[in-house]
Amino acid sequence: MAALKRPGVLGVHSVNRFIFSVPDLGEAERFYKAFGLDVRRSGQRLDLYTYGHPHCWASVHEQGEKKKFQYISYGISEEDIDAFRKRITACEPHPLSDGKGLWLLDPDGVPNQLVVGPKVSPSAKTLPVGKAQVPPGKGAAPTRSRATPVRPRYLSHVLRFTPDVPRMTRFCTETLGMRLSDKSADIVAFIHGAHGSDHHLVAFAKAGAPGLHHTSWDVGSFDEVGQGAEQMRAAGFTDGWGVGRHMLGSNYFYYVRDPWGSYAEYSFDIDFVPHDLDWPAADHAPEDAFYVWGPAMPENFVTNYEGQ
Repeated sequence: MAALKRPGVLGVHSVNRFIFSVPDLGEAERFYKAFGLDVRRSGQRLDLYTYGHPHCWASVHEQGEKKKFQYISYGISEEDIDAFRKRITACEPHPLSDGKGLWLLDPDGVPNQLVVGPKVSPSAKTLPVGKAQVPPGKGAAPTRSRATPVRPRYLSHVLRFTPDVPRMTRFCTETLGMRLSDKSADIVAFIHGAHGSDHHLVAFAKAGAPGLHHTSWDVGSFDEVGQGAEQMRAAGFTDGWGVGRHMLGSNYFYYVRDPWGSYAEYSFDIDFVPHDLDWPAADHAPEDAFYVWGPAMPENFVTNYEGQ
C-alpha cells in the first residue's frame, strides 16, 4: 500500500533508525542473531536488518564501558524538509552518523536526525501470517526439532527513558509533529505518527536519566511470540517478561533482556492508527498502563541501567 499523508500536518513519518553503543560488539552480534535479525558487521559496527526487508533499522557501535543510546533518526518527506528547517533549532550532526539531514537536540540532550527517506512505518494494520490447513489425523503443532526460526518483520517502536515524560511528549508533538496515543500520569506516554503508524512509534518511561528501555519488533503470529521466547531461552538468554498482552497498544508480547539490561520485544497484533483517524488519547490508571494478562512484571523491568 502506498504511503499516505495527513493533509496540512508537518510531522515525521517513521523511526528511520536508532543508534547505540556497547562495550562488546560480539555480545551484541550473538544476541541479535539469536533474536532473529539479519545482522551485518562492518568493522566496529553492526547494522540490524529484518530478513526480506531492505531497510536498516539500527546500528550498534563498539564504544565505551557500558551501553549508551547515541541518537535516533526519523524519516520525513522531501516536501517537508524546508518547513522542518524553519521549525527546529539546528545542532551539529552526531559524530557516529553520516552527517546527512537536519539535526536537533531533544529536551534530554539526545541528538535527533531528520532525514528524507521512504516511509518504513506501516500505512495499514499489518496482517498475521497465514496458517496452513492441517489434514485430519495430524497435529497442528510442529516438533521442537522442526520449529521454524522466528524472524521479525519490522521495527515497530522504540521506548526510551526520560526524566520528564510530559516534556518529551510536547517535543514529539509540537516539534516532530507526532500525536499522543495514550499515557499514564507522568509515568509513561505512547506516541504515534500522524501519517499512519502502529499505536506508538516511540514511547517514554520515567527514570532519572535518558536511556534505551526496549525496542519492539513485529512478528506474524501469537505463536511466534511464544516461539521467540523459547528461541532466546535456548540461546541462553533466559531473563525476560511474558508471554502476555498489553492493554495500551493491545499487542501480545515477550520481552527478552539483553546483555546490558535493556530489552528486545517480540510483538504481535498491535493497534494501528490510520492517517485520517484522531485516536482518542486518554490518561490511564497505572494498573491499566502495562498489561491485561501475563506473569507479574519483574521488579527491575523499568530500571534504567544505562543511567546508573
